[in-house]
Amino acid sequence: MIPVLGALLLQTLAASAVAPTATFLPVMSAQSPAVPAAGAVTGTVQDATGAVIAGAVVVIRSASGAEQQTMTGPDGRFSLNAPGTGDVTLIVRSRGFGDTRQTLALAARQDVVVKLSAAPVTASLTVTPSRSEQRMSEVPASVNVLGREEIRQSPAMIADDVLRQLPTFSLFRRTSSVASHPTTQGVSLRGIGPSGVSRTLVLIDGVPANDPFGGWVYWTRVPVESADRIELVEGSSSSLYGNYALGGVINIVSSPPSRRTFEMKSQYGSLSSPKVDFRASDVWGRVGVVVEGSAFDTEGYVPVAASERGPVDTKASVNFRNINVKVQYNASDRIRAFVRAGYFDEERQNGKFSTFDSTPEANNTQWTSVSGGVNLRLPDRSLLEANVFTDLETFHSNFLAVPNAVLRNVGRVTLNQRVPTRGVGGMAQWSRTAGARQFLSAGTDWRWVKGDSEEDGLDGTIGTSVILRRVSGGRQRSLGVFAQDILSLSPKLTLTLTGRIDRWRNYSGHNLESNVPSGVPTINNAPGLPDRDDTVFSPRVAALYHLTDRVSLWTSVGAGFRAPTLNELYRQFRVGARLTTANNQLGPEHLKSGEIGVRVAPARHMTWRVTWFDNRMTDPISNVSIGVNLLQRQNLGATRIVGVQNDVDYQMGQSWHVTAGYLYNSAKVTENPADTSLVGKFLPQVPRHRGSVDVTYANPRFFTASLIVQSSGMQFDDDVNVARVLTRTEPGLPRYTMVSLSASRRLTRNFEAFVAGQNLFDRVYFVGTGPTTVGSPRVVSAGFRVHVSGR
Repeated sequence: MIPVLGALLLQTLAASAVAPTATFLPVMSAQSPAVPAAGAVTGTVQDATGAVIAGAVVVIRSASGAEQQTMTGPDGRFSLNAPGTGDVTLIVRSRGFGDTRQTLALAARQDVVVKLSAAPVTASLTVTPSRSEQRMSEVPASVNVLGREEIRQSPAMIADDVLRQLPTFSLFRRTSSVASHPTTQGVSLRGIGPSGVSRTLVLIDGVPANDPFGGWVYWTRVPVESADRIELVEGSSSSLYGNYALGGVINIVSSPPSRRTFEMKSQYGSLSSPKVDFRASDVWGRVGVVVEGSAFDTEGYVPVAASERGPVDTKASVNFRNINVKVQYNASDRIRAFVRAGYFDEERQNGKFSTFDSTPEANNTQWTSVSGGVNLRLPDRSLLEANVFTDLETFHSNFLAVPNAVLRNVGRVTLNQRVPTRGVGGMAQWSRTAGARQFLSAGTDWRWVKGDSEEDGLDGTIGTSVILRRVSGGRQRSLGVFAQDILSLSPKLTLTLTGRIDRWRNYSGHNLESNVPSGVPTINNAPGLPDRDDTVFSPRVAALYHLTDRVSLWTSVGAGFRAPTLNELYRQFRVGARLTTANNQLGPEHLKSGEIGVRVAPARHMTWRVTWFDNRMTDPISNVSIGVNLLQRQNLGATRIVGVQNDVDYQMGQSWHVTAGYLYNSAKVTENPADTSLVGKFLPQVPRHRGSVDVTYANPRFFTASLIVQSSGMQFDDDVNVARVLTRTEPGLPRYTMVSLSASRRLTRNFEAFVAGQNLFDRVYFVGTGPTTVGSPRVVSAGFRVHVSGR
């Protein structure tokens, strides 16, 4: 693939050199009566002072919904062919400015000058909190949105590292997905139930992206470079989205297809880390096609701390390839449909190898996904949306034991796993405005998953002979219906009422276990395990009150739930010397949540938001110690996660943009009849303090640069709060601060160069104990972006 992209790049640069003004037409004047070519729309984008704006996104949309898209060059100029005939809508967007829309009558073709005005932060639109489009200032919830430019300017290479600039976002452990096992990549917002399983639903264009068997997220599978924006709802959303949304929702919204567009980002970083991202799209009449993909390879680093490394320790690395194709069909201004297909392949080395046969501890995943959907604008102007999706995934992993945790001189394979999973699901939603003060929506979604953990247990001497075979798994089915009513009781007061009923069932569970080579079933052999089912109601009531045009208050109370995954019910795993076993008797988690927030706009381009939250979970699923180096997944009695979140967004003039966030989080066990010694203990992997600051300078005439400072407080690594780094006497993982930087400059209309650095000061920070493991070292990368839009 890379040679092909290289050839396309050479052709692009050659075309730019031969005809640099092919898409830039001079501004018309009384002395220049020339008219743009038939079907072409040209113009200049400027700010309020008349200065040109480079890099602005320009979209032309016909009445049928067909679109073409381009970006302004260094001189603020753009040129596009109009899709179809008749009047079109011209839409122009640029970071720090309000969107502008105007209707053009193509019969009177003329060059246009578009003036953009700086926009207040609260004018941004979001679709995730209510499953419908709303302005940020009208949402009674804590929502963060990372726009396209913020994503592009991030020094991070992978989606989870991009999202870490938000203090509320964290994975199960501190380490990046560049080096962590995929089953530890479950995302937690505000510290709700941190574990390898996500308590947060992750969507890509509204389709679930969580692993169907385990609930974790392959962040390397997320097409972050193709994202138009990423929306985070930082509060329980089970009342709308059901099971996985117990702790919130992250929705990656991709850019729509545009006329003859090709984009590529190519970079090379330290740790021998080449990466290529590309996106190509075109529109033919009513049909738009997008092809996007990424490829990444890194030799990684040794995750075990230098003071504890032994002969078994080596580098943790990842190699992945990801490609997606989306076809969009705009049958009319009332009917739109899409089909999307994707393939993902990932291979990892997990940092150690067998000293007997040199087998590395490793895992690999192949995942094929297909989805499709339709949007219908009905005659009564209500909207009907529906989609279906299917996942075919196979996950392989093995695990090594290191008997001598001090010398780390012997390693042997203990377990080989193969996890084939099949899943299918869908949703349908109806929505309509009822009068001038009411918006109604209702819908249903469902999901079915089948999966098995096929395991070979190896001998305890050298780890090369199979002595035990186990096939443990089952099926899971869930169905939910929901309804929502957004009422504008007055110009200042809005009330949101949401309710959802979910019915889930685990069935056909089994644990087939036999000795090898005799084939005799073990004492744990269970051809049939009891079915589990439940019906759950998840309500939410929220209110938003505009105290003034600059101050608004909101509050919400609600409930949510999460059913145990097939992974928690049936699959065991090992981390170092610690074995965590499955538990087929697990029940669902339940959450009661509340929050109070205030949003203040002390200036037109500044927003300050403070949110107090209180989340109380009953029966949370956690890894509980039941012996020496032995844990089991169990439902604890109850936990409470309470805290305060602060967010500031300030656009200083046209060039400077500052965002900052701070999260205080207290997460403790409040009840546990099975082991009262855990009451009062802090939940592992939840620091009490987290914060970040992002300062961006953007001036197209010079350069764009972003400086990001992230800080995380001390956190515990185990349920009893005693595990520690061996070089320290205090329990837990110590706090750390990390600085990252990116800088870019547009050299030509189509070509941009950049350099980026993560963890610039090479700060050593700890992510685990037993053995002590560390996070990613300094990574410096450089590369270029190419963006071409044809007519």
